[in-house]
Amino acid sequence: MHTSPPDLHEIIYVSTLADDAPVRVVADIAKRARTNNRQANITGVLVFDGLHFCQQLEGCARAVDAAMARIQGDSRHRDVEVLHHGPLDKRRFRRFSLGYTSGEDVELLERLQRLKGQAALEAFVALLSGLDVDG
Repeated sequence: MHTSPPDLHEIIYVSTLADDAPVRVVADIAKRARTNNRQANITGVLVFDGLHFCQQLEGCARAVDAAMARIQGDSRHRDVEVLHHGPLDKRRFRRFSLGYTSGEDVELLERLQRLKGQAALEAFVALLSGLDVDG
């Protein structure tokens, strides 16, 4: 029987850029997240479409939960919603603390926002195959 690495978890969430936050804050969000993630041994990817965020975080459950709590308290985000939270067999993003990409299709992340659990996870993985991620 194959077991997951000890305590490896992932969270996938979506949120919307706060109404009073200029788009330029996204670069600061990505920069700060890379530093925090590296220190907490978290990897993942952030997708931003000009209005919505979708982020996947992976690492030990405690570190991932702490990062999610910071995100939920960040006034630059609104409508933060966890779509998937669960154990992970192996990291999807071993190369970087936070890969970042932007997408042009606002409807894509809006559709993802309506999914939960396994359906959200499958849609997220499908989304990644069509993106060019910078690490």
